Amino acid sequence: MLKLTVKPGEYLMIGEDIKLVFAGGSANNLHILVDAPKSMNIARSKTLVKYGLATEEEAGRHYKDRGISDEAKARIGAILMEERQKAGAKTRQAAQ
Repeated sequence: MLKLTVKPGEYLMIGEDIKLVFAGGSANNLHILVDAPKSMNIARSKTLVKYGLATEEEAGRHYKDRGISDEAKARIGAILMEERQKAGAKTRQAAQ
């Protein structure tokens, strides 16, 4: 399972055809827009339970985040540092 932090207006692409747009929300609600081909079957878990297509347990099931290895954390840190250095160099270059 992928866990992300997004800001209003940001979106996720799933494949080439599905776009999930985060439209905002509040403490208890998340507003998303789903742009997908009409041929895609999209249903809320609540609806699946209501019509007997899933149980309460299945509808609420998700996989626990396994975490990330120390090696991956170190590599991500190195990538972020490199990107910050590139951004800083561009900023300094633009200021000259």
